[in-house]
Amino acid sequence: MSTPEFSRRFDVRQVEGKAVKLVASEQEGTALAQRFGLVSISRLEAAILLERDGRVVKAKGNLSADIVQSCAVSGDDLPVVVNETLTFRFVPQAEDHAPDEEIELGADDCDEIEYSGTFFDLGEAVAQSLALAIDPFATGSGAQQARRRAGIVGEEANGPFAALAALKKNN
Repeated sequence: MSTPEFSRRFDVRQVEGKAVKLVASEQEGTALAQRFGLVSISRLEAAILLERDGRVVKAKGNLSADIVQSCAVSGDDLPVVVNETLTFRFVPQAEDHAPDEEIELGADDCDEIEYSGTFFDLGEAVAQSLALAIDPFATGSGAQQARRRAGIVGEEANGPFAALAALKKNN
């Protein structure tokens, strides 16, 4: 298994009350941009407080990033500022289920990230949070003009009442 682009591994035994700031290098930003299908990531930072309860680590903080993605309609560069609140719960990997076994998740289990051994990867959790914060349908100021060039007048042209509007024009 290869190392993630923004790997920041921490030993669960040494994190109690630790405040950390993660900052992506230019190379890491470039690799993450490629992974997430972005034009670029010029800044990726996270400030996080780690608290330990036995082998469980709770991480709370904030993610901020400056990214450039492509407009979903025109394909033009679209600068975006990302600010997200982060909450993670790193838990030891469960040993009572097989890798392909189907398991039931409760409401409290959905925000848990399993780790094996004594290390967890906070950087990868931050990177995945950035990926989830990206709007894949974001549009810029040139989107409406691109729609017109493509013959798409507006929402009503494809909406549920488009056929009725066409009939009304013919009468």
